Formats: sequence, structure tokens, C-alpha cells
Amino acid sequence: MFITNVLRQHAMSNPDSPAVQFEEQCWTYSELYKNAQKIASYLLQQGYKEGDIVAQFMGNSHYFLAVYYGIQLAGLTCMPVNTKLAPPEVEYIFSHSEAKVLFYDEKIQQTIENSKHPFEEKISVGQVNEILSRNGEYVKLPTLKTNDTAVVMYTSGTTGKPKGVMLTHQNIFETAEIWSSSMKMNRNDRMYICTPLFHCAGSHVFAVPTMYKGGAVIIEEAFSPDRTLKNLLDTRATIFFGVPAMYTILLNKPELKNYQFEHLRLFCYGAAPMPYELVKQLKDSFPNVKVQNLYGQTENTPAASSLTDEHALTKIGSVGRPLERTEIKLVDAFGEEVPIGEVGEICVKGPQVMKGYLRNPEETARTVQNGWLYSGDLGRFDEEGFLYIVDRKKDMINRGGENIYPVEVEEVLYQIPQILEAAVVGVPHEVYGEVPKAFVVIKNGEAISEKEILEYCQTQLAKYKVPQEVEFIEQLPRNASGKVLKHTLRSNFVENHS
Repeated sequence: MFITNVLRQHAMSNPDSPAVQFEEQCWTYSELYKNAQKIASYLLQQGYKEGDIVAQFMGNSHYFLAVYYGIQLAGLTCMPVNTKLAPPEVEYIFSHSEAKVLFYDEKIQQTIENSKHPFEEKISVGQVNEILSRNGEYVKLPTLKTNDTAVVMYTSGTTGKPKGVMLTHQNIFETAEIWSSSMKMNRNDRMYICTPLFHCAGSHVFAVPTMYKGGAVIIEEAFSPDRTLKNLLDTRATIFFGVPAMYTILLNKPELKNYQFEHLRLFCYGAAPMPYELVKQLKDSFPNVKVQNLYGQTENTPAASSLTDEHALTKIGSVGRPLERTEIKLVDAFGEEVPIGEVGEICVKGPQVMKGYLRNPEETARTVQNGWLYSGDLGRFDEEGFLYIVDRKKDMINRGGENIYPVEVEEVLYQIPQILEAAVVGVPHEVYGEVPKAFVVIKNGEAISEKEILEYCQTQLAKYKVPQEVEFIEQLPRNASGKVLKHTLRSNFVENHS
């Protein structure tokens, strides 16, 4: 029930098999496990103990996985942090989690330079390399417990403050089994990852399940159309994951017809719907490569359902059927299951459901009830048991796979003295699916430009959360109870641009 044990087993039985590749660096399973041991030994020698949270503010690289596994080997809790977040957002996560140690990437250290959080230690990637170069003795590793919190990942909440999702060793192990089975992985697979490893999908849907089966993980620092196409060919990758926006960009490159990906067997996508024409174009361009849609959220590690290749075109818009060991039901406002075809809140039950939210028992009790995770997504089942997401209960915006909650952006807008009211909604975008747009009401006698508003947002929010545009209006549409009618704002935008 521990992915660290699986890593150790591969290091013993297949020591020379490739485990992780980043740029020109390739580690075998033996090397990766030894490096994880060195990280674990260092942390234990420093006196850190079970329950201590270790933050990972690192970009994609082989070092990320060494640190990720090393923290867990030491019996500590690993906390990957989104490197795209703005300093105030990162500072909140450090403070709320009470993280003891910080591993950070020098390339992105500017965000943390002014952090006031009292870390006991900050360790750069350069220092990680020094630790891995040492020949010191390994420390005896602790005995882990399946229900210990292995990983904490912060996810944005409707309150505007992120919530720390606590995932146990068992959650991660079970999810590795579930996804590796769903994608029919084996030790010959070479998983190409260019999405962030600090996201739950990058780590727990792709990297860890691949390693569970003894395959190799090929890591790219970030998606880059030209480099990604070349690397997919050069690395002989067998599986690729991208959000729909990535596939749109790749399929629109004229030189794509020059590439024959003989080794690719599976294109995975998720985080946003894939239009029929895009799926069809993908299958027409690569008839020997299967297409699979994946659905889940951080709170279920993430693993809920999947739409496999045989239904990719006939069930367009569906997120498929429940995964192995997973139950899904749809309920109304009173918690009663709704009939087939009717819309209800998606609830997920299985061994992958989180332990709870860190230091937030009230929200945990609301979100997990009798083992069921109330997702906040609204969906419907068709007669054949395929699930369709029809709306997001909490108004979440999904920009090319990045989740944005409007209230986060609205709270920043309300910090601007000239703004009386603000509302943020998702509006269609040809590449990213949807992007945030702000509607603002200015106080009488005040003046401020769109440029000034956006510049302020850029200092307080991650780049992808900054509104694409700002529209000034006289008043926000509201219902009789005073609630802002966001669907009206959205509809008016679509009508005016159609």
C-alpha cells in the first residue's frame, strides 16, 4: 500500500530499467531510489519528524521526483506548491500549512524571496544536487502507516482561500493501481509529461501510475509546441497527456504532417471538454493512437471516471464511466439520488477519496459525507451509464486546465479603491476553452482604466487568473434576493460576440 515500496521493489528487481528522463539526464530505478533515500536520510538527520510538512516549490525535472519520493520515504508529508501562483497566494499556503522545510527551484525563487514564513530550512535545487552527490550512510527509514498523510495539495476554494487536500499513502497507491489499469500501462510504457508535476494530475495520474508499472517517465519543463513534437519523436514516448488547448495548438501546426509517431499508443486529455471536431481531427491524423478522456479532482487524488477510445466519438462530451473500485452517484439539493437523465451533484466514493482538508474540519464534513465526496460539479447519466458534466456548481472557470474560482479574482478587484462592485465569469476562448472576464462598477466620482486594473491584478494573482479583459458597467444584474446573476453576464457576452 505504499508507492515508495513499489519504487524500492523496481530498484531491486529491475535496477537498470529507465525510471525518469529530463533533458540529457536519465536515472534508472536503482538511481532514483538511491537518490530518494539520500533526500530522506538528509531530512531525518536534520531531525524532522512524522507530521512535518515539507513544501516543494519546484518546476518539472528529475529532481522533483527524487524530492517527492524522498520526503515520503522519510515519513514526512510532501506539499507540492503551484509555481505559477503570485507571492501573496504562496505565502498563504506556507503559513496555513505551517510547512517546516522548503525545497525550491532557483529559476523561480523570486516569488519566495520576500516570504516571511519561518521555515526551519530552505533547500535549493543546487543544494539538492549536492545532497545527491554525497556518499554518506543511509539512515534507517521509518515504518509508514497507510492512513498517514503522504501528500498535501492546495486547491482553490469558493471562499477565496485555498484548501489543503490531505492524501494518504493508500489514496496514492490505490490511484496508481486504478489509473495504470485504466490506461493499460506496462513496464514498456514511456509516459511523456509536460504538464506541471505540482498538479495532482501530473503526479498522481501519470508519473506515479507509470512508475507503479515500472515504466519510464519523460519530463519536459513545460509545454512548447515545437520542442514537444520533437521530443515525442526522439524519446519514443508511448503515452502523452495534454489539455485540449495543447492539442488545438499541435494540430494547427503545418509541420505536424511530417511527424510519424510510431511508438505512441495513447493520447490522454482532461481538465476541459474536447470538441467533436478536435477529437475527430486527432484520430484522423493519428489513426493508430487511441484517445482517452480522464476525469477527477484533487480531492479524489484525482480519479473518478474515464471515457475510453471506443466511445471517444460516439459519446462526445462525456467523461465516461466510473473507474475500477469507484462509485459515482448524482444527488439533488436534499441528498437524494436523481433519475437517469436528470442533473445532480456528482458524488464519488472509493479508496482514492481524500482524508480531508488540512486544519479545516468544517469544510471536510461538508465535502465528505459517509465516504462520499461531494464534488461541486453538476452532471447527468445517460441510459448506458456514461457521465456528462453539465455545469460547475461553484462557478469555477477552467482556463486550459487551470482552475480559477471567480471569488479569488473578485477579492483582488475589491482591493482597488475605485471599484464599487465586481463580478468575474468565464467566457469562451478559442484556445483555452474559457478565460476570466471581469465586470466592474466604478464608484461615483472615481476613475480608473482597464490597464490599471489589470496591472494591479498581475501583482496579486497568478498570470492565468488575471482577467482577459475588463468591462465597465453601470450596475451588476441581480435577482430579487440580491445575488449577482452571473449567467446573465455570461449570456450577454456570448450574444454580443456571436
